[in-house]
Amino acid sequence: MAEGCEGNCGSCGVSGCNSRNGGIAKAPQNDASDIKHVVAVISGKGGVGKSMVTSLLANSMHAKGNKVGILDADITGPSIPRMYGITEKAGYDGKHILPAETINDIKLMSINLLLDDPSDPVLWRGTLISNAVKQFWTDVAWGEVDYMFVDMPPGTGDVALTVMQSLPVDGIVIVTSPQELVGMIVSKAVKMAEMMNVPVLGIVENMSYFKCPDCGGIHEIFGKSRAKEAADEYGIDTVVRLPMDPELSGLCDQGRGDVLGSEGLPEAFEKLSERMKTLKAVE
Repeated sequence: MAEGCEGNCGSCGVSGCNSRNGGIAKAPQNDASDIKHVVAVISGKGGVGKSMVTSLLANSMHAKGNKVGILDADITGPSIPRMYGITEKAGYDGKHILPAETINDIKLMSINLLLDDPSDPVLWRGTLISNAVKQFWTDVAWGEVDYMFVDMPPGTGDVALTVMQSLPVDGIVIVTSPQELVGMIVSKAVKMAEMMNVPVLGIVENMSYFKCPDCGGIHEIFGKSRAKEAADEYGIDTVVRLPMDPELSGLCDQGRGDVLGSEGLPEAFEKLSERMKTLKAVE
C-alpha cells in the first residue's frame, strides 16, 4: 500500500500501487493472517486438471520449506478437499473461520468445508459466489503463509474478476490441455492478466503426452502440443508439459493429494517454482 494511503482509490493518482486495481481497493488481510504471496491458477475451461496442478504447485513449494495455503475459489465445483482427503468441517474461534489442514500441513479453505453435505449443490448467483471467495480471504485465520494458491473456476467471469481486483495477486499460472484451442484460451488469460496488471508466470499443459511404460515412447494422444507456440507469442518463458499419468489421477481419487509430485516433477515445473520465489511480498 502506498505511503499515506487513505483507501480512497477512486481519487488516488498513485500508479503501481499493490493495493489499487481499476479504482478498487484490495481487501485487507485480517489480524490473524500474514500472507506474503498470492498466485492464481486459471484455465479456459473445466476438465483440464487445474485443481491437480494447483495441488502440485502447493506441494512443490511446501517441499521447499515454505508455509503454503490453498484458497478454493471454485465455489460451484470444489474439488480440493476431496483431493486431499479432507472430510472435517472448517472451525470457528468466535472471530475467524479456521481452515482445514492437509496431512502435509497445507492450509485449505473451500466451500465444501462449510456445507452439511459436500454433495449438496451451491445454487447461488454470481454476486453471492464472489462474496464467498472474498470472505475466504478476509474472514479466514490463515496464519503465516508464504504462498497462497487460488484454485479458480474456469473462464474469466465474476470470480476471476473478484480475485484479480480484491486480492493482491502476484501472478497467474495458466492450465491448458492439447485438445483445447490453446491460442485463444491463452490469449484471453493473458489479456485479462494485462488488464489487471498481473504477470503470467507460466503455462502448464496437462495431459500433454503419454509415455509408454513398455517401450518408453512418447505419444501425443490429443494432438501436437502448441503450448510453447502460444507462450512464445505472448513472451511467456516457462512452459510445463505434464504427461497423462493414471497414477496421479488415482491419487486424487483416493484423497492422497499430499503425495502428488513426490516422485519428481518435470524440470520445467521446478523452473516455475523458482520463478515464484522471485515474487515481491505482499505489502
